[in-house]
Amino acid sequence: MKILPLVACGVVVFAAGCAVAFAQEQNVLKGKAAFGDWRADRPGAVRLIRPQDLPEPTPGQSASNGPGRAQMPKNARLHLPPGFSAELVASGIRNPRAVRVAPNGDLFVADSRADQVRVYRLGQNGARPVEQGVFATGLHQPYGIAFHPPDDPKWVYVANSDSVVRFPYKDGELKASGGPETVVADIPASHHWTRDIAFSPDGKTLYLSVGSGSNIAEDMGKAPKGGVERWARDKPLGYAWGAEQGRAEVRAYDPDGGNGRVVATGLRNCSGLTVQPATGALWCVVNERDELGNDVPFEYATAVQQGAFYGWPWYYIGSHEDPRHAGERPDLKDKATVPDVLMQAHSAPLGIAFYEGGQFPAEYKGDAFVALHGSWNRGKRTGYKIVRLRFKDGKPTGEYEDFMTGFVLSDSRVWGRPVGVAVAKDGSLIVTEDGNGTIWRVSYKGQ
Repeated sequence: MKILPLVACGVVVFAAGCAVAFAQEQNVLKGKAAFGDWRADRPGAVRLIRPQDLPEPTPGQSASNGPGRAQMPKNARLHLPPGFSAELVASGIRNPRAVRVAPNGDLFVADSRADQVRVYRLGQNGARPVEQGVFATGLHQPYGIAFHPPDDPKWVYVANSDSVVRFPYKDGELKASGGPETVVADIPASHHWTRDIAFSPDGKTLYLSVGSGSNIAEDMGKAPKGGVERWARDKPLGYAWGAEQGRAEVRAYDPDGGNGRVVATGLRNCSGLTVQPATGALWCVVNERDELGNDVPFEYATAVQQGAFYGWPWYYIGSHEDPRHAGERPDLKDKATVPDVLMQAHSAPLGIAFYEGGQFPAEYKGDAFVALHGSWNRGKRTGYKIVRLRFKDGKPTGEYEDFMTGFVLSDSRVWGRPVGVAVAKDGSLIVTEDGNGTIWRVSYKGQ
């Protein structure tokens, strides 16, 4: 397979101009100034969005602006900060989604629409795979992947849209030696189908995210049988009912699938789930609801607090009530937890990975990368990039910075839609995108 290094900021011919742009973008964009579109995206652009920046909702006035997918141009350019470059790892994959790195360095990639998990083993001096294989087939829209025990895995866990299964695993295997064992069954599977999983650092807890079955619980009904007050007495805060029961939440299980319990609710679609190495905290990135306007509500990344309620479907970003559910749950007003990092509405964050590698500059250590799949419910296109969430002493500053851009060709055409991010064993960053079915390796060689 031919590797196609893309011209990026940091390559000698562009280094000076990119450095100037990077320096100019250190002014943080706030409020309305942060609500740009793809034309304003560039490495180094920093945004800080706060709850008070929310515009008024405009239900019924939202755009339908899905991307026209284009073939990856032969001269495509991915833009990165100075000193970074991107290389193609693999192409021609039907639907590469979540990516995870095994302890031995192998890349496990969920090829969701092909119903399989693929494996790539990279060489020591670049992105070219020296071996690859199909680890498992016959799955059902696989997405999340996790290894257990985390440091010396004997199992590879895979989250299907309707179940969590595990395969026996020995270090270096490119194909599972046995069939799937169901760990968690009967997960509701319609509409939002991306199920992510992660283990706690001690390996004793398996976390699972389950997205909503709709935009704003249109089929849930106004109240459960017996009334809201009776329902809420013995349920987690903000627990949904009817068609949405058991959805829009993060769950926890023992590694064998037993002892299932709810961690948090009101998370419309937590499509990216991970554990922060510095603190052990569980984090997720969330796709918020549509059809309230170009800039409402904000997407977000947040540490998932035990017992917390994050608003969906009645509230968003704290106590902002969705006008389509006005007056339905006054008991929940002011009980919705405000997320930690707010991002532009309709950016569609999917993957998240904390950087603890040793290859990137020291200031990246402890920060997180998030893949933004891109908007459809916004008049001016946004997302379609990798961003860096800034942290200080293990806590988010609320700022996020454009890191990898260049997937959009015009107002109407897009060639790349980022999905998964993971940190490779050598400290490089692995990125998947499902617009053209490719995997990329981002490395740093210095300025």
